[in-house]
Amino acid sequence: MMALPVFLPAQQTGTAKPVFDARFKKNTITSDFISEGVAVADINKDGKTDIIAGAYWFEAPTWAKHEIAQPKVYAPATEFSNSFLNFTLDVNQDGWTDVIRISLPGEEAVWYENPGTHTGHWKMYMLLTNAGNESPAFEDIDGDGRADLLCNDPIAKELIWMQSPVVKGDTNWQRHIIAKGDIPATGRYAHGLGRADMNGDGRKDIIVIGGWWQCPLNPAQNTWEFHPADFGKDCSQIYALDVNADGKTDLISASAHNYGIWWHERTAAANGSISWQHHTIFEKFSQSHGLALADINADGHPDLVTGKRYFAHNGKDPGALEPSVLYWFEFKPAKEPVWIPHMVDDNSGVGLQVVVQDINRDGRVDIITANKKGVYFFEQQPF
Repeated sequence: MMALPVFLPAQQTGTAKPVFDARFKKNTITSDFISEGVAVADINKDGKTDIIAGAYWFEAPTWAKHEIAQPKVYAPATEFSNSFLNFTLDVNQDGWTDVIRISLPGEEAVWYENPGTHTGHWKMYMLLTNAGNESPAFEDIDGDGRADLLCNDPIAKELIWMQSPVVKGDTNWQRHIIAKGDIPATGRYAHGLGRADMNGDGRKDIIVIGGWWQCPLNPAQNTWEFHPADFGKDCSQIYALDVNADGKTDLISASAHNYGIWWHERTAAANGSISWQHHTIFEKFSQSHGLALADINADGHPDLVTGKRYFAHNGKDPGALEPSVLYWFEFKPAKEPVWIPHMVDDNSGVGLQVVVQDINRDGRVDIITANKKGVYFFEQQPF
Protein backbone atom coordinates (compact mmCIF):
# COMPACT_ATOMS: atom_id res chain seq x y z
CA MET A 1 0.00 0.00 0.00
CA MET A 2 1.39 3.41 -0.94
CA ALA A 3 2.63 5.60 1.91
CA LEU A 4 0.68 8.83 2.26
CA PRO A 5 1.58 11.93 4.26
CA VAL A 6 0.23 12.27 7.78
CA PHE A 7 -1.03 15.64 8.98
CA LEU A 8 -0.95 16.18 12.71
CA PRO A 9 -3.56 18.61 14.06
CA ALA A 10 -1.13 21.18 15.39
CA GLN A 11 -2.58 24.58 16.24
CA GLN A 12 -6.08 23.17 16.85
CA THR A 13 -7.80 23.81 20.17
CA GLY A 14 -11.39 22.81 19.52
CA THR A 15 -12.45 26.48 19.24
CA ALA A 16 -12.93 28.69 16.21
CA LYS A 17 -10.12 31.02 17.24
CA PRO A 18 -6.82 30.15 15.53
CA VAL A 19 -3.78 29.39 17.64
CA PHE A 20 -0.60 31.05 16.49
CA ASP A 21 2.91 29.74 16.83
CA ALA A 22 4.39 31.70 19.73
CA ARG A 23 7.79 30.93 18.28
CA PHE A 24 7.57 34.09 16.16
CA LYS A 25 7.21 37.80 16.94
CA LYS A 26 5.67 39.89 14.16
CA ASN A 27 7.41 43.13 13.20
CA THR A 28 5.65 45.32 10.65
CA ILE A 29 8.32 47.14 8.66
CA THR A 30 5.66 48.99 6.64
CA SER A 31 1.99 48.41 5.90
CA ASP A 32 2.29 50.08 2.49
CA PHE A 33 2.15 48.00 -0.68
CA ILE A 34 5.55 48.68 -2.22
CA SER A 35 6.82 45.29 -3.35
CA GLU A 36 6.04 41.59 -3.63
CA GLY A 37 9.71 40.75 -3.60
CA VAL A 38 12.05 40.92 -0.61
CA ALA A 39 15.71 40.33 0.11
CA VAL A 40 18.17 40.79 2.98
CA ALA A 41 21.79 41.91 3.08
CA ASP A 42 24.16 44.24 4.92
CA ILE A 43 23.67 47.27 2.68
CA ASN A 44 25.70 49.86 4.62
CA LYS A 45 28.47 47.56 5.90
CA ASP A 46 27.69 48.13 9.58
CA GLY A 47 27.62 44.41 10.35
CA LYS A 48 23.81 44.25 10.59
CA THR A 49 21.45 42.59 8.10
CA ASP A 50 19.03 45.01 6.44
CA ILE A 51 15.79 44.35 4.56
CA ILE A 52 15.29 45.30 0.91
CA ALA A 53 11.85 45.61 -0.69
CA GLY A 54 11.35 47.32 -4.04
CA ALA A 55 12.50 50.94 -4.05
CA TYR A 56 13.56 50.89 -0.39
CA TRP A 57 16.08 49.38 1.95
CA PHE A 58 15.27 49.30 5.66
CA GLU A 59 18.21 49.77 8.00
CA ALA A 60 18.57 47.33 10.90
CA PRO A 61 17.85 47.32 13.75
CA THR A 62 15.39 50.29 13.75
CA TRP A 63 14.30 49.66 10.14
CA ALA A 64 14.78 53.28 9.11
CA LYS A 65 13.63 53.68 5.49
CA HIS A 66 16.06 54.67 2.71
CA GLU A 67 15.23 55.15 -0.97
CA ILE A 68 17.01 53.13 -3.65
CA ALA A 69 14.90 54.60 -6.46
CA GLN A 70 11.88 56.85 -6.81
CA PRO A 71 9.28 55.06 -4.63
CA LYS A 72 5.61 54.49 -5.19
CA VAL A 73 2.86 53.14 -2.94
CA TYR A 74 0.52 50.90 -4.95
CA ALA A 75 -3.20 50.15 -4.56
CA PRO A 76 -3.59 46.43 -3.63
CA ALA A 77 -6.98 45.98 -5.30
CA THR A 78 -6.13 47.52 -8.67
CA GLU A 79 -2.36 47.65 -9.19
CA PHE A 80 0.76 45.50 -9.38
CA SER A 81 4.13 46.63 -8.08
CA ASN A 82 7.09 46.82 -10.45
CA SER A 83 8.98 44.75 -7.87
CA PHE A 84 7.97 41.09 -8.08
CA LEU A 85 11.25 39.65 -6.81
CA ASN A 86 14.39 41.10 -5.21
CA PHE A 87 17.88 39.61 -4.96
CA THR A 88 21.25 40.89 -3.77
CA LEU A 89 24.80 40.52 -5.09
CA ASP A 90 27.93 42.63 -5.23
CA VAL A 91 27.64 42.80 -9.02
CA ASN A 92 30.71 44.92 -9.76
CA GLN A 93 32.68 43.50 -6.79
CA ASP A 94 33.47 46.87 -5.27
CA GLY A 95 32.75 45.63 -1.75
CA TRP A 96 29.19 47.02 -1.55
CA THR A 97 26.11 44.84 -1.97
CA ASP A 98 23.92 45.77 -4.94
CA VAL A 99 20.22 45.04 -5.49
CA ILE A 100 18.50 43.18 -8.35
CA ARG A 101 14.83 43.91 -9.07
CA ILE A 102 12.62 41.71 -11.24
CA SER A 103 9.52 43.53 -12.49
CA LEU A 104 6.20 42.10 -13.68
CA PRO A 105 6.51 38.89 -15.73
CA GLY A 106 7.84 39.68 -19.18
CA GLU A 107 9.07 43.11 -18.21
CA GLU A 108 12.45 44.41 -17.12
CA ALA A 109 15.06 42.96 -14.79
CA VAL A 110 17.46 45.62 -13.50
CA TRP A 111 20.15 46.04 -10.91
CA TYR A 112 20.97 49.05 -8.75
CA GLU A 113 24.55 49.96 -7.88
CA ASN A 114 25.08 50.56 -4.18
CA PRO A 115 26.52 54.10 -3.89
CA GLY A 116 28.40 53.26 -0.72
CA THR A 117 28.88 56.35 1.41
CA HIS A 118 27.26 58.63 -1.17
CA THR A 119 23.63 59.70 -0.84
CA GLY A 120 20.79 59.84 -3.33
CA HIS A 121 19.14 57.31 -5.58
CA TRP A 122 21.19 54.40 -6.83
CA LYS A 123 22.32 54.14 -10.45
CA MET A 124 20.18 51.64 -12.36
CA TYR A 125 21.47 49.23 -15.02
CA MET A 126 19.40 47.07 -17.37
CA LEU A 127 19.99 43.36 -16.86
CA LEU A 128 17.30 41.96 -19.17
CA THR A 129 14.58 43.76 -21.12
CA ASN A 130 12.04 40.94 -20.93
CA ALA A 131 12.35 38.59 -17.95
CA GLY A 132 9.59 36.00 -17.95
CA ASN A 133 8.39 33.27 -15.56
CA GLU A 134 6.63 34.19 -12.32
CA SER A 135 9.28 32.59 -10.07
CA PRO A 136 12.72 33.41 -11.51
CA ALA A 137 15.57 31.88 -9.54
CA PHE A 138 18.84 33.45 -8.45
CA GLU A 139 21.37 30.65 -8.08
CA ASP A 140 24.92 29.76 -9.03
CA ILE A 141 24.36 27.95 -12.32
CA ASP A 142 27.99 27.56 -13.42
CA GLY A 143 29.64 26.85 -10.07
CA ASP A 144 31.82 29.96 -9.95
CA GLY A 145 30.56 30.99 -6.51
CA ARG A 146 28.36 33.82 -7.78
CA ALA A 147 24.59 33.72 -8.22
CA ASP A 148 23.10 33.95 -11.70
CA LEU A 149 19.57 34.76 -12.91
CA LEU A 150 17.44 31.89 -14.22
CA CYS A 151 14.28 32.89 -16.11
CA ASN A 152 12.97 33.07 -19.66
CA ASP A 153 12.67 35.57 -22.46
CA PRO A 154 9.05 35.31 -23.64
CA ILE A 155 9.71 37.52 -26.68
CA ALA A 156 12.53 35.32 -27.98
CA LYS A 157 10.81 32.14 -26.67
CA GLU A 158 13.95 31.12 -24.80
CA LEU A 159 14.64 29.55 -21.42
CA ILE A 160 17.83 31.31 -20.33
CA TRP A 161 20.26 32.04 -17.58
CA MET A 162 22.12 35.31 -17.20
CA GLN A 163 25.65 34.81 -15.93
CA SER A 164 26.65 37.44 -13.38
CA PRO A 165 29.91 39.34 -14.05
CA VAL A 166 33.00 37.49 -12.85
CA VAL A 167 35.68 40.15 -13.36
CA LYS A 168 35.95 42.95 -10.80
CA GLY A 169 34.56 46.17 -12.23
CA ASP A 170 32.67 44.40 -15.03
CA THR A 171 28.91 45.02 -15.16
CA ASN A 172 27.98 42.93 -18.20
CA TRP A 173 25.79 39.86 -17.69
CA GLN A 174 26.33 37.04 -20.21
CA ARG A 175 23.23 35.46 -21.71
CA HIS A 176 23.12 31.65 -22.11
CA ILE A 177 20.29 29.74 -23.80
CA ILE A 178 19.06 26.51 -22.23
CA ALA A 179 16.33 25.85 -24.78
CA LYS A 180 14.46 27.74 -27.48
CA GLY A 181 11.11 27.52 -29.29
CA ASP A 182 7.59 26.41 -28.42
CA ILE A 183 8.69 24.40 -25.42
CA PRO A 184 7.55 24.23 -21.79
CA ALA A 185 8.16 27.26 -19.57
CA THR A 186 8.96 29.95 -22.14
CA GLY A 187 5.68 31.82 -21.76
CA ARG A 188 5.56 35.23 -20.15
CA TYR A 189 3.43 34.01 -17.25
CA ALA A 190 4.96 30.54 -16.96
CA HIS A 191 4.57 29.08 -13.47
CA GLY A 192 6.94 26.72 -11.73
CA LEU A 193 10.73 26.71 -11.71
CA GLY A 194 13.31 24.77 -9.72
CA ARG A 195 16.83 23.44 -9.82
CA ALA A 196 18.05 20.07 -8.51
CA ASP A 197 20.09 17.04 -9.52
CA MET A 198 17.45 14.80 -11.08
CA ASN A 199 19.65 11.98 -12.41
CA GLY A 200 22.42 11.69 -9.81
CA ASP A 201 25.26 12.95 -12.01
CA GLY A 202 26.22 15.68 -9.55
CA ARG A 203 24.96 18.52 -11.72
CA LYS A 204 21.83 20.51 -10.95
CA ASP A 205 19.16 20.36 -13.64
CA ILE A 206 16.37 22.84 -14.44
CA ILE A 207 12.85 21.76 -13.42
CA VAL A 208 9.54 23.06 -14.78
CA ILE A 209 6.09 21.53 -14.36
CA GLY A 210 6.31 19.77 -17.73
CA GLY A 211 9.65 18.07 -17.11
CA TRP A 212 13.34 18.86 -16.63
CA TRP A 213 16.36 19.93 -18.64
CA GLN A 214 19.48 17.90 -17.97
CA CYS A 215 22.51 20.08 -17.25
CA PRO A 216 25.47 19.40 -19.58
CA LEU A 217 29.11 19.34 -18.45
CA ASN A 218 29.32 22.99 -19.45
CA PRO A 219 26.06 24.78 -18.57
CA ALA A 220 26.98 27.61 -20.94
CA GLN A 221 26.54 25.28 -23.91
CA ASN A 222 23.15 24.95 -25.58
CA THR A 223 23.13 21.17 -25.15
CA TRP A 224 20.58 20.76 -22.38
CA GLU A 225 18.45 17.63 -22.94
CA PHE A 226 14.75 17.76 -22.05
CA HIS A 227 13.03 14.94 -20.16
CA PRO A 228 9.22 15.22 -20.19
CA ALA A 229 7.48 14.53 -16.88
CA ASP A 230 4.32 15.44 -15.00
CA PHE A 231 5.18 17.62 -12.00
CA GLY A 232 1.65 18.71 -11.27
CA LYS A 233 -0.21 21.97 -11.63
CA ASP A 234 0.93 25.58 -12.01
CA CYS A 235 3.07 26.43 -9.01
CA SER A 236 5.69 28.78 -7.64
CA GLN A 237 9.15 27.51 -6.63
CA ILE A 238 9.94 23.80 -6.98
CA TYR A 239 12.23 22.01 -4.49
CA ALA A 240 13.78 18.55 -4.37
CA LEU A 241 13.60 16.45 -1.20
CA ASP A 242 13.49 12.75 -0.35
CA VAL A 243 10.10 13.02 1.31
CA ASN A 244 9.38 9.38 2.13
CA ALA A 245 12.95 8.33 2.98
CA ASP A 246 13.25 5.80 0.16
CA GLY A 247 16.49 7.16 -1.23
CA LYS A 248 14.83 8.76 -4.26
CA THR A 249 14.51 12.46 -5.00
CA ASP A 250 10.92 13.68 -4.78
CA LEU A 251 9.69 17.20 -5.56
CA ILE A 252 7.66 19.78 -3.62
CA SER A 253 5.56 22.58 -5.09
CA ALA A 254 2.68 24.87 -4.13
CA SER A 255 -0.21 26.34 -6.11
CA ALA A 256 0.41 29.90 -7.27
CA HIS A 257 -3.23 30.91 -7.68
CA ASN A 258 -5.41 28.10 -6.33
CA TYR A 259 -5.41 25.78 -3.31
CA GLY A 260 -2.79 23.15 -2.66
CA ILE A 261 0.72 22.39 -1.44
CA TRP A 262 2.01 19.11 -2.85
CA TRP A 263 4.80 16.58 -2.94
CA HIS A 264 5.43 14.56 -6.07
CA GLU A 265 6.65 11.03 -5.44
CA ARG A 266 9.17 9.47 -7.80
CA THR A 267 8.12 5.92 -8.62
CA ALA A 268 9.75 3.36 -10.92
CA ALA A 269 8.08 0.59 -12.90
CA ALA A 270 9.56 -2.87 -13.43
CA ASN A 271 10.85 -1.79 -16.86
CA GLY A 272 12.74 1.10 -15.25
CA SER A 273 10.43 3.88 -16.44
CA ILE A 274 9.87 6.69 -13.97
CA SER A 275 6.56 8.29 -13.15
CA TRP A 276 5.38 10.77 -10.55
CA GLN A 277 2.51 10.37 -8.08
CA HIS A 278 1.05 13.57 -6.64
CA HIS A 279 0.17 13.89 -2.94
CA THR A 280 -1.47 16.81 -1.14
CA ILE A 281 0.31 18.26 1.88
CA PHE A 282 -2.17 21.03 2.68
CA GLU A 283 -5.03 22.83 0.94
CA LYS A 284 -6.64 25.16 3.47
CA PHE A 285 -5.44 28.42 1.89
CA SER A 286 -4.88 29.55 -1.68
CA GLN A 287 -2.31 31.53 -3.67
CA SER A 288 0.87 30.14 -2.08
CA HIS A 289 2.92 32.00 -4.68
CA GLY A 290 6.08 32.08 -2.56
CA LEU A 291 7.60 28.91 -1.08
CA ALA A 292 10.78 28.35 0.93
CA LEU A 293 12.46 25.15 2.11
CA ALA A 294 14.43 25.70 5.33
CA ASP A 295 15.02 24.11 8.73
CA ILE A 296 12.93 26.26 11.08
CA ASN A 297 13.30 24.32 14.34
CA ALA A 298 16.92 23.17 13.88
CA ASP A 299 16.05 19.47 13.99
CA GLY A 300 18.08 18.71 10.88
CA HIS A 301 15.06 18.37 8.59
CA PRO A 302 14.05 21.05 6.08
CA ASP A 303 10.59 22.48 6.68
CA LEU A 304 8.25 24.34 4.34
CA VAL A 305 7.43 28.03 4.72
CA THR A 306 4.65 29.59 2.68
CA GLY A 307 1.38 31.45 2.96
CA LYS A 308 -1.24 33.24 0.97
CA ARG A 309 -0.29 35.91 -1.54
CA TYR A 310 -2.92 38.55 -0.87
CA PHE A 311 -4.88 39.56 -3.99
CA ALA A 312 -2.49 37.87 -6.41
CA HIS A 313 -4.89 38.71 -9.24
CA ASN A 314 -6.50 41.70 -7.57
CA GLY A 315 -9.09 39.60 -5.77
CA LYS A 316 -10.04 37.33 -8.66
CA ASP A 317 -8.37 34.11 -7.48
CA PRO A 318 -10.12 31.40 -5.45
CA GLY A 319 -10.05 32.24 -1.74
CA ALA A 320 -9.05 35.84 -2.40
CA LEU A 321 -11.05 37.23 0.53
CA GLU A 322 -9.89 34.62 3.04
CA PRO A 323 -7.24 35.54 5.67
CA SER A 324 -3.72 36.16 4.41
CA VAL A 325 -2.04 33.48 6.47
CA LEU A 326 1.62 32.60 6.92
CA TYR A 327 2.55 29.02 7.87
CA TRP A 328 5.52 26.80 8.42
CA PHE A 329 5.12 23.06 8.01
CA GLU A 330 7.30 20.95 10.30
CA PHE A 331 8.64 18.02 8.29
CA LYS A 332 9.42 14.56 9.64
CA PRO A 333 10.67 12.22 6.89
CA ALA A 334 9.49 8.63 7.06
CA LYS A 335 7.84 5.94 4.97
CA GLU A 336 4.68 7.78 5.96
CA PRO A 337 5.94 11.40 5.99
CA VAL A 338 4.53 13.82 8.56
CA TRP A 339 3.85 17.52 8.01
CA ILE A 340 2.79 19.52 11.05
CA PRO A 341 1.19 22.89 10.17
CA HIS A 342 2.09 25.86 12.37
CA MET A 343 0.29 29.15 11.76
CA VAL A 344 2.63 32.12 12.16
CA ASP A 345 0.19 34.92 11.25
CA ASP A 346 -3.21 35.52 9.62
CA ASN A 347 -2.79 39.08 8.32
CA SER A 348 0.32 39.23 6.15
CA GLY A 349 1.02 36.20 3.96
CA VAL A 350 3.69 36.03 1.27
CA GLY A 351 4.47 37.68 -2.02
CA LEU A 352 6.47 36.07 -4.81
CA GLN A 353 9.25 34.89 -2.51
CA VAL A 354 9.95 34.11 1.13
CA VAL A 355 13.28 34.73 2.86
CA VAL A 356 14.21 32.44 5.75
CA GLN A 357 17.42 33.58 7.39
CA ASP A 358 18.82 34.46 10.81
CA ILE A 359 18.98 38.21 10.24
CA ASN A 360 19.48 39.24 13.88
CA ARG A 361 22.22 36.64 14.42
CA ASP A 362 20.72 35.02 17.50
CA GLY A 363 21.09 31.48 16.18
CA ARG A 364 17.44 31.13 15.14
CA VAL A 365 16.19 31.59 11.57
CA ASP A 366 13.61 34.30 10.94
CA ILE A 367 11.00 34.78 8.19
CA ILE A 368 10.85 37.89 6.01
CA THR A 369 8.03 38.59 3.54
CA ALA A 370 6.66 41.41 1.39
CA ASN A 371 3.36 41.63 -0.45
CA LYS A 372 0.30 43.80 -0.97
CA LYS A 373 -0.22 44.04 2.78
CA GLY A 374 3.26 45.37 3.50
CA VAL A 375 6.72 44.20 4.55
CA TYR A 376 7.17 41.97 7.59
CA PHE A 377 9.92 40.51 9.74
CA PHE A 378 8.90 37.50 11.83
CA GLU A 379 11.54 37.16 14.51
CA GLN A 380 11.92 33.67 15.90
CA GLN A 381 11.86 33.60 19.69
CA PRO A 382 13.44 31.19 22.18
CA PHE A 383 11.26 28.11 22.42
